[in-house]
Amino acid sequence: MNEHVIDLTTISAVVFDSDGVVTDTARGHAAAWKHVFDAFLRGRSAPFDIHDDYVRYVDGRPRLDGIRTFLAARGLTVPEGAPDDDPGTPTVHGLGVAKDRIFKAQVDKYGVAAFPSTVVLLHELRRRGARTAAVSASMHGRKLVGSAGVMHLFDLVLDGNDAALLNLPGQPDPALFLDAAGRLGLPAAKVAVVDAALPGIEAGKKGGFGLVVAVAREGGGSAELRARGADVVLSDLGELTVRGRILPPTS
Repeated sequence: MNEHVIDLTTISAVVFDSDGVVTDTARGHAAAWKHVFDAFLRGRSAPFDIHDDYVRYVDGRPRLDGIRTFLAARGLTVPEGAPDDDPGTPTVHGLGVAKDRIFKAQVDKYGVAAFPSTVVLLHELRRRGARTAAVSASMHGRKLVGSAGVMHLFDLVLDGNDAALLNLPGQPDPALFLDAAGRLGLPAAKVAVVDAALPGIEAGKKGGFGLVVAVAREGGGSAELRARGADVVLSDLGELTVRGRILPPTS
């Protein structure tokens, strides 16, 4: 069996997409989307598939882009509406507000956990002197990383608020990943990207990153992740070994 390695002689930093890689929030996002879309789709189309539809059309995208992409795939359109639309209003913003409220209620009730294997990897990367960043298309990305108790393991955290402030396009455009690399003072070729979503893997490839690692936790979709640009596909980050650079001892 091939060993999967991050070699710190060629890679100086690792950028993690937080949802589904650092924080165990992807299932909560998917469940919230299903609740909202199924209510909207009733009488219009088949129910939202919590795995295939979520992975293909919603996962890794900014909230409103995910709505537009999924509805387009079903041949449906709704007005854009406005940010103050009531939750569930049949507009892009209304559906987005409904999803956001459901997801936030889940987080408030159940909290947020970090994946243990990711935490171990982060500690090892930092012990060896690599820089680390977390990014998320979610407006709640920074809050979720903090709630999971792992903020201290990152040099930089960016989320959907930063992307909106900078008017960055969503994935599969690599803009947010490239912004993170730039803030770390590194070219993309010296940075590894770790993501669990198809648009994120495609963004890593388009951005020219030195290593693109895909996490397929349920073991499915490996072929498509590789087709989108993954150099390595893992079921868990515990399968990844770090080699190379070590911080000098402190005096």
